[in-house]
This record gives sequence, C-alpha cells and structure tokens, in this order.
Amino acid sequence: MLSEQTRSLVKATVPVLQQHGVALTSHFYRRMFEHNPELKNLFNQGHQHSGQQQQALAGAVLAYAQHIDDPSPLLPVLIRVAHKHVSLGIRAEHYPIVGKHLLASIREVLGEAAGDDLIQAWAEAYGLLADTLIGIENGMYGESANAAGGWSGWRPFRVARKEAESEEIVSFYLQPCDGGALPGFRPGQYVTVKRFVAEWGLSQPRQYSLSDAPNGEYLRISVKREDAAEGKPAGRMSNLLHREVQVGDVLELTAPQGDFFLHEDRSGPAVLISAGVGQTPMQAMLGRLLKRGGREVRFLHAARHGGAHAMGLKVRQLAERHPQLRIHVRYETPRAQDVRGIDYHAAGRLDLAELKEWALLPDADYYICGPLGFMRAQRDSLRGLGVAADRIHYEVFGSNPGDD
Repeated sequence: MLSEQTRSLVKATVPVLQQHGVALTSHFYRRMFEHNPELKNLFNQGHQHSGQQQQALAGAVLAYAQHIDDPSPLLPVLIRVAHKHVSLGIRAEHYPIVGKHLLASIREVLGEAAGDDLIQAWAEAYGLLADTLIGIENGMYGESANAAGGWSGWRPFRVARKEAESEEIVSFYLQPCDGGALPGFRPGQYVTVKRFVAEWGLSQPRQYSLSDAPNGEYLRISVKREDAAEGKPAGRMSNLLHREVQVGDVLELTAPQGDFFLHEDRSGPAVLISAGVGQTPMQAMLGRLLKRGGREVRFLHAARHGGAHAMGLKVRQLAERHPQLRIHVRYETPRAQDVRGIDYHAAGRLDLAELKEWALLPDADYYICGPLGFMRAQRDSLRGLGVAADRIHYEVFGSNPGDD
C-alpha cells in the first residue's frame, strides 16, 4: 500500500501531466532508446514515428495518477496491457529499465518542480504498478507455456500458403517449423509476428488477429497493406509481408493473446460487426460459431467497395450452407462492376438504426472491430438502441474507443 504522502504527491502531478504528458513520454522514449537501443526491437517503430505510443503512454500515466487512491477501476486496462506485453515478449527484467528512464525523464522535463520527494513518490507508485503487471504477466506466460501446443517466447513458423483475399489484404497460413502441435485459442485473439527489417537494422513486432478458428493445422493471419496516404507513410511491416514474404519463408510468432474474444459460455445470438480489415477476428469467431452450431449469427460488414472487400465469397458460401447465418454488407462507394444483391446489399455507411429489426436480437452479444471512428459509432448506436453495455464487445488497438 502507498502512504498518504506518496499518493498526495502523485496526485499533485495530475495538472502537469495533463499539460505536458506527451512531452514527458516523448522524452522518456528518446532517453530509453538512446541508453538501451536493444529495446527498439520490442517496440513498434512505426507507432514511435507517428507519436501513437507517446500519446498512449501519456494517457496511461495520467490515468494512473488520477486513480492512485483506488487503482481498481484500471484493472481491465492493466489486463489488456498485460496481454500486449506478453505478446511482445516483455519480461520482469525490463521493468527496472523502464522505471529508471521514466523517473529520470520526470526530473529532466519538470526540472525544479521535480524534487526528491516527488521522485521518491513516483518511484514507489511505479514499483507497485510494475509488481502488479509482472504478477499478471507471469501467470499468462505460465499458462501459455503449459497449454497443449503452447509455448513461451518466440517460435518459428513457416508460411505454408499465401492467398490474396482482396486488392489490399493477403492471408498467410502458418505452420510451426518444429512440427509440433498448435495451441487452442479464443476466437478473436491475436499473435505477434516478428520479422527483421533490413533498412532499420531491427526486428520489428506487429500484432495481427488470427483470422480462422482453431483447427490444429495452421494459424492464419490476414494482413492489410497500408499504403502511404495524406502525409502518412506506408506501413513498413505490412508492405514487407505482402511483397517480400513468400511460401516457405519463416516468421517468428508469440503464442495467442488478447482480451477480445467470443464468449463461448453464452447461448444467445452473436452479432459480428466489422469494417475493412477489422473482420479478421470476426472470421475466427464465425468459424467457431458455425462449427459448434446452435447459435443464431448475424454478420454485418462495411467496405469501401468490392476491390477492398475481403472474403466476401467465402462468407456468402458459408451462409448458403448454414441457415443460422445471415449476412449484410455495405459498400460506401460501390464500383460499376459491384453487383448489388450479390456482392453487397446497400450503398453507404453501415447504420444499425436502419437495420435494428434485422440486427437487434434478444439476448444477443455484439462484437465490433474496425477503424476507431467506426467502432465508436457502432457502440454508441447500440447503446442508443437500448443494448446493455455488457453485451457490447470491441477490439481495442492502443486506447479505448471512447470514454466510458
């Protein structure tokens, strides 16, 4: 437990963190990578260049300071962070390094305002947080290592098959090079893929949802090629996978992780709502739901047009074979060759209010994945239509899609 003095000193930094949090975390990352450059291999350098990691960490530090009296509301966030850390291979020995550079950054950025008492208070607060995360993560590492077909750390997988799903999404079917068994996982979870990027001189990790249900034969990821647009650089890893990685090549993977997954202990309908490459975890959920049977399934998907729509034919064929599955597809800007009634059902953006008679079902669970604005809009729409918050589940990449 932290003393009242420690908690008071940490809370006193809230206004400073609100104003200078990103400056502090930006300084922290520069400092840490300068003194410990080997850690660049654990962090997504694309997110570093865009500033996403600096902003996410600033928000996390601020939230911790604001909840220092009672951090329990942060537990779901800590569990999500722990899944990310385990998937990236962050271990207990990394926490003292991070703590050293975080405390030094507080002193260097705040200057005279960061006296010895404040630094000591933050050292105690960080130590408590680190111990909490280490405990959660050690449990996750142990669970992964001891599961049938599981492992801890990195495991080499060979690309057994590479298949284009659309003009911008490619699926990779991955099998373990050691010939061993594959683990089960919860449909909706992700793996981290690591590949050496020669031009950066670094191994780079990226997290991709598993896009097929557990099957004992392969793990599948479906990767969207991120092209340069509106001042945003092209995604280095996605382009490398699309253009350079071929059948027979080897990728390193961590075991499946993630707190967004199908609730298989429930018997009511499942409504899967996605946009773009956000349908990848939905494909794993859909496969499991249809294999097990018994639950009504609605599959709603939004795409820009037919060229960007991945796996459309596969889902239509599933619907033909499984009466429990009904689908609805929206194209925002259909092309001339896109056939309404076959490729898609309506033009424009997905609007659940228009589809409430079709999509809202008693005792249903709703799963959402896609761009941040899309997820916020669908979540808010469901709430406005009277769906209980505990029935709405969404993937979180980095930060929550809104303030709850």
